Amino acid sequence: MITIAEIPQRLAAQRTYFNSQKTKPYQFRYHQLERLEAAVKKYEAEVFAALKSDLGKSTAEAFLGEVGFLYEELKFTKKNLKCWMKPKRVATPMTLAVGKSRIHYEPLGVSLIIAPWNYPYQLLLTPLVAAIAAGNCAAVKPSELAPATARLVSKIIEETFPPEYVWSIEGAADVSTALLKERWDHVFFTGSIGVGKIVMKAAAEHLTPVTLELGGKSPCIVDESVDMDVATRRIAWGKYLNAGQTCVAPDYLLVPKGSQQRIVEKISAHLDTFFGRTPSTSPEYSRIVSERHYDRLHGMLGQGTVVVGGQGNRAEKYLAPTLLTEPKLDSPLMQEEIFGPLLPIVEYSSFDEAVKFVQDREKPLALYYFGNDPAHRDRVVGSLSFGGGCINDTLVHLSNPRLPFGGVGTSGMGGYHGWYSFEAFSHRKSVLDRATWFDLNLRYYPYADKLPWLRRMMGS
Repeated sequence: MITIAEIPQRLAAQRTYFNSQKTKPYQFRYHQLERLEAAVKKYEAEVFAALKSDLGKSTAEAFLGEVGFLYEELKFTKKNLKCWMKPKRVATPMTLAVGKSRIHYEPLGVSLIIAPWNYPYQLLLTPLVAAIAAGNCAAVKPSELAPATARLVSKIIEETFPPEYVWSIEGAADVSTALLKERWDHVFFTGSIGVGKIVMKAAAEHLTPVTLELGGKSPCIVDESVDMDVATRRIAWGKYLNAGQTCVAPDYLLVPKGSQQRIVEKISAHLDTFFGRTPSTSPEYSRIVSERHYDRLHGMLGQGTVVVGGQGNRAEKYLAPTLLTEPKLDSPLMQEEIFGPLLPIVEYSSFDEAVKFVQDREKPLALYYFGNDPAHRDRVVGSLSFGGGCINDTLVHLSNPRLPFGGVGTSGMGGYHGWYSFEAFSHRKSVLDRATWFDLNLRYYPYADKLPWLRRMMGS
């Protein structure tokens, strides 16, 4: 077990290792990705058990949202790594003839990855895949709120990588604070907006670049033009996966006036299909991560009218899939990210009203529009700012490695997945390579009457 006192020593060893240039060759990076993939496969059963212990996740849900996702990221990264590493040729203006311009992607150096508790395996190892692919050394901090997964991740890393290359440190907020006091070359943080501000402030002391994957209240707009049965099934799945503890889960529904009862009935029917009449006995339904988080969520139940669910058991950290109507707009239910299985429903009289409702609030990490009206769809995409989202679905935009995932405004900065992960952990180094056999005298002093020629060359 690594202690806080050892952090500076570990970091110094990593800087020495990084400066040795060992992490930069393609074969080294590819081999490390293969080693990580082998470890993921070796410990797959133990990962499922750890996620069941920490969050009550079923094996299928743990594979879908954590292990399988990681396999896809590893596969895509290995397939494309050689191409990503190649310098990119760009055009050279006539004023710089004869020359060649290229962008070289070099690793940032030693990176710190701080993971959250809701997807404690995938959201730690997916950024690590990126750090390795880009040629970095890395230190990782798993979440103490998912202790079984944290212990297992540390074990995997200790067995797979030398500590001067990748190491893991467990602990609570004091460990994160100690880590953030050090100078890193990149900090990758996934978590709440409040802690994200702390991370950014600490990184600013060293002018360290950050990637912040935060959250916020992700709206789901339901239009009258949609197939309500398909829409409500996809909404219910996206909201209640991992008991709503997903940063891009629909946080509230905006529905047309007159449709609320029908939507409630359809979502309720889908929940019966998903988890049965008593979700507490379903092996498919996850649990709240801690009693503290349970208490916060349970306290929100009185901030709207519960029409479906609402049952809970603090000792078991169980909170039923819940729908609320007439939510109090100034309450935490509608002002804070819920991060749990509560879904408030707000009615709107016109589509303009729905759009304004979203515009009047902070920019969300995700947004979902369900409808088949091209004008409404284009207006949502064109006039509302959000990190990413879906038309007629929820959550699944994350599963396309060719799409960047990240927030905007208070929901985060920077993006990752696939190429964008490689880019996030890389510096784009610009290099202009010029020939010496051609050297135009026009650039040199004295300029005298050269200004007209300079204007012509530079397009003025």
